[in-house]
Order: sequence, then structure tokens, then C-alpha cells
Amino acid sequence: MSERDDKDLRETGNPEEKRGIDRRDILQGMATLPVLGLFGYAVHKQVSYEDAQIAQKLGTAQASNLREVKVALLGAGAQGQVLLDAMLKIPNLRIQAVCDIWTDFNLKRVINTLKKYKFDPHPYEDYQEMLDKEKDIEAVVIATPDFWHAPHTVACLRAGKHVYCEKEMSNTLEGARSMVLAARETGKLLQIGHQRRSNPRYKYCYNRLIKEAKLLGRIVTVNGQWNRAVQPDLGYPKRYQIPADKLKKYGFKSMEQFRNWRWYKGLGGGPIVDLGSHQIDIYNWFLEANPVAVVASGGNDYYSPETREWYDTAMVVYEYETPEGKARAFYQTQTTNSSLGYFERFMGDQGTLVISESDANYANAIYREVTAPAWDEWVQKGYVTAPKVVEVKEEKSAVLDVRESVSPDEHKIPVEFADLYHRPHLMNFVNSVRGLEKLNCPAEIGYESAVTVLKVNEAIQAGRRLEFRPEEFEVS
Repeated sequence: MSERDDKDLRETGNPEEKRGIDRRDILQGMATLPVLGLFGYAVHKQVSYEDAQIAQKLGTAQASNLREVKVALLGAGAQGQVLLDAMLKIPNLRIQAVCDIWTDFNLKRVINTLKKYKFDPHPYEDYQEMLDKEKDIEAVVIATPDFWHAPHTVACLRAGKHVYCEKEMSNTLEGARSMVLAARETGKLLQIGHQRRSNPRYKYCYNRLIKEAKLLGRIVTVNGQWNRAVQPDLGYPKRYQIPADKLKKYGFKSMEQFRNWRWYKGLGGGPIVDLGSHQIDIYNWFLEANPVAVVASGGNDYYSPETREWYDTAMVVYEYETPEGKARAFYQTQTTNSSLGYFERFMGDQGTLVISESDANYANAIYREVTAPAWDEWVQKGYVTAPKVVEVKEEKSAVLDVRESVSPDEHKIPVEFADLYHRPHLMNFVNSVRGLEKLNCPAEIGYESAVTVLKVNEAIQAGRRLEFRPEEFEVS
């Protein structure tokens, strides 16, 4: 890429597109030998049983012994670049084709990047042409706008390709349903990009702390958020503007809409879908249930609905009937202030778990209720760290209110996760294609999350409590 092209990229206004790919990281990832080393995390005093299972399957096999999988990237924008960063760190993954309608910019950038790392991918504007010509690719990674997910996924599956499709599964339930049915009909794998399902920290908390040790007790309340600061609309280099007839062919009215499609009805679903779907999916997973009802409040509280059609603020309450009883879960997303970033908090009668995909945003800790049994056994086993000691200074004149809650013990989650967020999920997909693993987020799970999340915008518009029917989460 020329210096001028690099400058144009910086001017697009998308912080994700400003990221470069560190050559040393890529080479290090491609050269990694032990299979366990590919997962980029460690557990204090022990290795999680998920790793043990993988090690048993693969033995002491070297990364170079893994069968090569040929893939195509469909959608080379900001999210496509993020996935590409992760894909370049997966051993024996051959990126053979790239498809994007912004041929002079997105496609050119990604092709040039891949050539630096000894790939020679074939460029395409039209995905049908790619599928017609690329007969030997096994899988397609899809990172196109939400309204294209269903047609792209169905076409790839019917062409005999396994598919990794970014979340949200689709911007409509009809589209998501067609994806599930196509996966069943073709027998091909379909992984939905809810990457926390493969995140070692989340898997550890669910399997070890919630299910095995039962440190939270009965989970009764959940809350979470994803807050973002005010940001301008994404721009674009004027000399790379896509012609109007081409934009129309692919469903866009203008370059502004093409660059900011997440805000437009019929194309995306707004922040509750773009951001909230990641975390609400975890609600369903950790609670082992789908919600029975939802009430939501939101609107265009800050941005003009003429340019940002979807709600910039959403506050949601779900009701769940879990295997252990009723639970309620609150979720907030807003795009006018970034306070505390993004996290999820699961509160049970024995403890509280605070977890985030990011180390920078929140504590990633678990807190024991003062009335709960001691956790000495779990500290000794290394499931959690020893409680953080807080020095209490005596105040001669200070008298605590009898109603004041005593601060619980804080224990850190002993899982370090210094990796690209998407790599474990993509690795799970690629290894499933190789026949070594099972998908962590297959089509049916992705569909349940889509039902849960898409109902929020409907509830905001209705202005009342909406109920879920059990059959809504099923595809038959």
C-alpha cells in the first residue's frame, strides 16, 4: 500500500481500520509448535480440561502436521480485517480468495496485506463468481453487513463450503432460519461469530466456577453493559467512492449508508444488535435458559434519526425461568458515554462474577458473599486466587449504619488471556472442519441468540412487555 493509500485509510474514521498487523506476531503465530501454545492463555497451577481434551486428541502433534484448510474471506472491511488478523495466526490456514465490493479500497488493501505474508489470494467483487471458480476451498469466513449474512451463508453452504459467519446471524429471523435450514440440508458446518463461546476465560468461568464449584450458588440477577463514547459517522476517501449504480446493486443508497450500515433499518440492527448480542448471548449460556419475556426502553436520544435510524440508547430487562428458578437480567447499551466500557455481572446467593472480554475494561473477578461458605478449598485447588486483603482503618467517630452491606471478598479469576479475541473461535471452526473438535456456536445456538436480541428493538417500538414462546427459539 502506498503512503497515500495509508493516509486515506487513516482518514476513514474507523479506529479498527487504523490497526496494522504486527509481522512478528504473525510469524510467531505461524511458527508455533505445541498445539496448546496456540491458545494464548495459561491457568494458574493447572491446565483447563478443555486443553487436556485437545491435547489428547492431537497428542504431541506439531502445528505443521495439521491438515491445510483452504478458505475465502467474504467481506474485507473493518470486521473482516479483525478476523484476518486472527486467521493469519492459525497454522496451515490457506487464504485463497478475498471478496469485497469496495474493490479499489478494502479489497486492494487486504490483497496487498496477504501478499506480504506469502499468500497469493484471488480477488473478487461478486461472491457468486468466487463460488463458481473456487471449487477447492473448504470454508468461507463471512464478515459482510448483517442484511447480507443470510444470502451469503446459504449460497456458500449450498456450494459445498463450511461457513463461519459473523454475528448477528441475520438482521431478520427469516434470514437466520434460512441459514439453519441450509446447514441442516447440506450437512456443512455453520459457526456463528459469538466469539466469547470459545474464549478461555468465559469457558473457565462457566465450566469450573459456575458448574463444578458452584461458587455463585443460584444466579438470580444479571446485569451488563456496553457503553461507547460519542463518535462521528465513518467517512471515506473521496477518490475511492463507489459508483452509485454499484452501491444500488448491493443494497446501499449512498457511500454514507455503505460506511455506516449498522445504523440503518433493513441493513443492521443498531447498537443493541451490534454490541449487545455478544453479551446477551452469554446471559443465555450462563443461565442455561432462553428468556420468557422482555421489556425495553430506548430511542434516538442523541443522534438524528435521519442519519442514525436505529436507537442510540437501549435499556433492557429480560425475565428467565432457569433450571434453578426465576432470574432477571438487565442490559444497557448507549453510544454517548464510555463509562466502565463493557462487562457482564452474574449475581447469585453465594457470590458475584464480574467478567469482560477485555482486561482493560473491568476487574474479571469473583466475589464471595459474607454469608456463603468459605472458598478455602477452591483457593487451594487454584480455581480462584486468595482474597484480596483490604486494610481497614479505624475511625473513632465513624459509626456504620446497621443497614450497610459488608464488602465481600474479592478473588481474581486465574486465567490470563492475551490473544486476539476472535482467534480461539476461528480456531475452533477450523479444527471442526478438520474433524478435531465440535463447533462452540453452531447455527441453532446462534439462532436462539438472534431471537433473544432482535426482540429488543421490537419491544422498544411496542413500548410494552413482550413474551417469548418456547417454539420461537426452534427451527423445524
